[in-house]
Amino acid sequence: MAAPVAVIGLGIMGSRMAGRLLSAGFSLRGYDPNPARSEEFEAAGGTPTASPAEAVQGCEIALLSLLTSDISREVCLGEGGLSSSGSRSLLVLDATTGRPEDAVVIADGLAKVGIEYADATVSGNAPVAARGELVVMLGGSDDAYRRSRPVLEAIGRSHHHVGGVGSGAQAKLIVNHALTINRMALAEALVVAELAGLDLNRMLEVLKDGVAYSKAMDLWGERIIAGDHYPPSARVRQSHKDARLITEHAQALGAPTALVDVVRAALEEAEASGLADADNSAVAEVVRRRAGIGRIEVGE
Repeated sequence: MAAPVAVIGLGIMGSRMAGRLLSAGFSLRGYDPNPARSEEFEAAGGTPTASPAEAVQGCEIALLSLLTSDISREVCLGEGGLSSSGSRSLLVLDATTGRPEDAVVIADGLAKVGIEYADATVSGNAPVAARGELVVMLGGSDDAYRRSRPVLEAIGRSHHHVGGVGSGAQAKLIVNHALTINRMALAEALVVAELAGLDLNRMLEVLKDGVAYSKAMDLWGERIIAGDHYPPSARVRQSHKDARLITEHAQALGAPTALVDVVRAALEEAEASGLADADNSAVAEVVRRRAGIGRIEVGE
């Protein structure tokens, strides 16, 4: 019988990836500090545990899906973390969107106790994860890529070995760099169409049919038209965090960030005005408010 897989972080994305692994026949152990998430994980067929170190007992692979790379570092290297688990044959796959340099630090720290680490970042939101259609970008050794493939194939429709440790995190920031601009561009275009009195559903069909098409239209078009930003598939506050990482990464390389800076400002405005836990499609609400046609009262 194959060793179980540990899933650490059972939030919006982690729970969906866990669901895909369970559907593929994997036995799962898991950890999340939120008791309600642990209960949902157990009801789905997983075995909840009391700590990250306990979660990886008997496992050969651990999948992390956490809010920040600071949390990843604590889970991996902190007290009660994976480095203290005694799991010498463990491979850690970190799907957290974080700083590439943090991935290198974590990998170095885990290597000292015989644990291998790869940043296995993913492109897609909660519905995409639930369908098993994520795109995975792995930064790590050839052996880590080989060992991880059964897990990657269960959670995603494709996977790419993009280089050494840290390159998965870099690839994710570059993907999000383009995607966050596409989402904002769609929001602006549809608000212009709304002000022009055009049928928004028909206009979305036109956009999808022409050279302006992007997958952002599939993921957020209907939500933007409806002005329905709850429940979130990815929260504004997390996208705002990601935008800060995107600009930090690009500027450190000497690259301009004029377009993503516009999106970052809109996400900051959204978070400050009570939309922190809305779906990141709520950038459209910021555009609508600026145009005087906002649909959600501040503080609602």
